[in-house]
Amino acid sequence: MPSLTSDSASQALTPLDQRIADAQAQLVDLTRKLISIPTINPPGLDYAAVCDLIEQFLVPYGFKVEWVRAIGAMGDSDKYPRWNIIARHEGSHPGDCVHFNSHTDVVSTGEGWTVDPFEGVVKDGKVYGRGACDMKGGLAASMIAAICFVVEHPDHAGSVEISGTCDEESGGFGGVAYLAEHGWFDPARVQHVIIPEPLNKDRICLGHRGVWWAEIETHGHIAHGSMPFLGDCAVRHMGAVMEAFETKLYPRLALRRTEMPVVPEGARQSTLNINSIHGGLAEPEEGYTGMPSALVPDRCRMVIDRRFLMEEQLDDVKAELHDVLETVGKDRATFRYELKELFSVLPTMTARDAPVVLAVADAIRQRLGSEPQYVVSPGTYDQKHIDRIGRLHNCIAYGPGILDLAHQPDEYVGIQDMIESAQVMGRTLQSLLLS
Repeated sequence: MPSLTSDSASQALTPLDQRIADAQAQLVDLTRKLISIPTINPPGLDYAAVCDLIEQFLVPYGFKVEWVRAIGAMGDSDKYPRWNIIARHEGSHPGDCVHFNSHTDVVSTGEGWTVDPFEGVVKDGKVYGRGACDMKGGLAASMIAAICFVVEHPDHAGSVEISGTCDEESGGFGGVAYLAEHGWFDPARVQHVIIPEPLNKDRICLGHRGVWWAEIETHGHIAHGSMPFLGDCAVRHMGAVMEAFETKLYPRLALRRTEMPVVPEGARQSTLNINSIHGGLAEPEEGYTGMPSALVPDRCRMVIDRRFLMEEQLDDVKAELHDVLETVGKDRATFRYELKELFSVLPTMTARDAPVVLAVADAIRQRLGSEPQYVVSPGTYDQKHIDRIGRLHNCIAYGPGILDLAHQPDEYVGIQDMIESAQVMGRTLQSLLLS
C-alpha cells in the first residue's frame, strides 16, 4: 500500500517520523487484526484473544508482558474473565515511564452497517469496523509509535509501557480501576499517561465532566388491569417524575455553562439522560407468544445519567434531584419512591502546564504545524481511575479518530490520522525519554 504522507509534510519528517510512515502497512494490518476480535462489552468477549495479539506483536521488540485478571471485580466471571495486559520496554538507564493505555472492549454493533463490522474493511484511506475509532485505531497507533521509538532509540532512558485494558465501555472497573487499585498507576512507577481516545489528532483532551448514575424506583399497588382504581400505578407516578424533569429540572440544567473547554458545544452545559425505564411485568422470554397478564404495575424503575460540571458540587447534584422527587410527592398523595446511587465520578482536568501536556503540545506543533486545541470530553473515560485511584494527575487523552463516530454504524479511523498521531506520540517519547 503506498504511503499516504504528503510530499510537503514528508520534507519535514525526522528519522523516527519516517520509520513510522514506513510502517503504514504494519499499522493497517494490526488495526484490522484488532478489529477482527469481537471484544463486545457487555458481556466481555474475547479479552484473552486481544491480549494475546498484543503480546505476540510487542514481545519481538523487547517488551516484557504481564497479564492481569481482575478477579472479583465487577463483571469478572469464569465465563467472562476480565483480562488486562501490560507490556513494558526498559531503557538502558533510569528515567521516567511513559504509559499508553487503551481499552480493548467495544460496544455492540447495532444496525445500519454497510460493511462487516469485524472484517476491518479498508477503503478510501480509512479502516472500518466496530472499535476502529473507539479505540483500536488509537491502540494500534500507540503500539507502532512505541516499537518504532525503541528500534530508533534502543538506548532510551526510562521505560515505555503499553496496556490493553477491559471494560471501559461499562465503567472500567475490571480494567484501569482494578490496575490502579493494585498499584500499576502508582506515580512512583508511572510518570506520564496518554490514553489514545479518538479526540482528533490536533487536540489534547485534558479531562472530562463529572457523572452521577442513579436508579429511581416508584412504588404502587398491584391490582387487576380491568379495575385500575383498586390499584396504584407505579408507571403513572414515574410519568409525573418525567413531567417534573421536563418542566423543572431540564430548564435549570440548560442555563448552567462551564469554563471547561468541553466538546461538542452542547456538552458545555449540565445534562441529564434517561438511560432506561421499565415498569410492570418483566419482558417475556424470547419465543413466548402468549399475552401479558392484566395487572396494574406496582413498580417502575428508571436509570438516569447525570453529567455535571467542574463548577457544580456532587452533593448539590444529588440534592437537586431529591428535591424534584419530593416536589412530585407533594402533589400525589400515594407517591412513594426509592433513590439508589449506582456510581459517581468527579470532573477532572489536567493542568495545561503538566509535563505530558507540554510534550504532546510541542509534538503537535512540530509535526502538524498547528497549535493544539485543548478540550475536555463530554463523557468520562479511564482517566477518572488514574486520577482518582492512582493519584496520577499527569494524564491526558490524545489519539486519532473523530469522537462523533464512536458507537456509530460504519465507524472508521483514517489511516493518515493514525500515522500522524503515531508520529506525534513518537516525538512525545523522544521529548520525555531522551536525555
